[in-house]
Amino acid sequence: MKQNNKIAIIGGTGKLGKYLVKELLHRGINFKLLLRNPDKLEIKNPLIEIIKGDARKYSDIYPLLNGCSAVISTLGQPKGEPSIFSAATKNIVKAMNEYGIKRYILTTGLNVDTPFDKKSTKTKFGTDWMKTNYPETTFDKQEEYYILANSTLDWTMVRLPLIELTDEERK
Repeated sequence: MKQNNKIAIIGGTGKLGKYLVKELLHRGINFKLLLRNPDKLEIKNPLIEIIKGDARKYSDIYPLLNGCSAVISTLGQPKGEPSIFSAATKNIVKAMNEYGIKRYILTTGLNVDTPFDKKSTKTKFGTDWMKTNYPETTFDKQEEYYILANSTLDWTMVRLPLIELTDEERK
């Protein structure tokens, strides 16, 4: 049986998403990319299959995951809209289960609390600041964590407290 190595990507035009897309192309990896606004993607490449859609709609997530072996999400919060994260994650988990896809990697900020945390005082301050200033989004990101914690997926949540826009490599 031939294994499919295509990856489904959610969020490819934001800060991190642009970097991820460039890196996947650099490595010659085929991927499907869900974009609400495909015109925002400045890169054209035959390794990219663009799916126009919204992660909050299961009818858009389901075809995105068809034929993929893993999912990576760099989903960001659209300005002026209700929080997106738990709704998108429910759709992603449901479609992954239907297709038998197990591997999921997603990004988040420092505002998610887990039982495994060993946050520094500075990080705790930042988390509390987020809870105070962005309560809806922070609550929704926490819900996203609970959805994943209660799933059977092999998932990794990567916390990115600050994204610096640069192509510079640091070692």
